Amino acid sequence: MSRFEVTTLVLAPPPVVFDASLSVELHTSSMRGSREQAVAGVTSGVLSLGDQVTWRARHFGLTWHLTSTISAHVRPSYFVDEQVSGPFRHWRHAHTFEPAPDSGVEATLMKDVVDFAAPAGPLGALADALVLRRYLTRLILLRNAYIKETTEAAMR
Repeated sequence: MSRFEVTTLVLAPPPVVFDASLSVELHTSSMRGSREQAVAGVTSGVLSLGDQVTWRARHFGLTWHLTSTISAHVRPSYFVDEQVSGPFRHWRHAHTFEPAPDSGVEATLMKDVVDFAAPAGPLGALADALVLRRYLTRLILLRNAYIKETTEAAMR
C-alpha cells in the first residue's frame, strides 16, 4: 500500500473550495489532458454522500474506467472518495478543508491524502515505485491548481 499527501493553499473560503472539489464539471475540466469524463452514475453537478460516478480516462496510452463512491461527507471540512471498481487493488482519497491561519484573507488549506495499492502484486509494486506514485501526485497537483485558479477567480 502506498500513500502520498498534497497540501494546497487556496484564497477562497472552505465551503467554496469544498463544493468546487465535488463538482463533476470542474473535475472533468481539470483532467482535460487525460480526456476524463463521467460516464455513469452521477455525471453532472456536485457530488454528495453515497453518490457514485464512473470515470473514463486515458492514462499510459490506455483507456481506464474507475467507479468511485463518496463514502464520507462533512460539509465544508471533509469528504472521502473510494474506488468501488477499477484498476487499483485499493484507492481511498481523503480531502480536508481547513481555514488557513494567519493568511490575512479568507483562505483554505486543502489537503489530499491518497492511499492506494496498484494491481498485479509484485509487478504493481514495482510500477508504483518507478512511476505510479509520481504520476498520481502530478495529477492531484494539476487538479488542485485548477481548483485554486477557478475558486480564486470566482472570489474576485
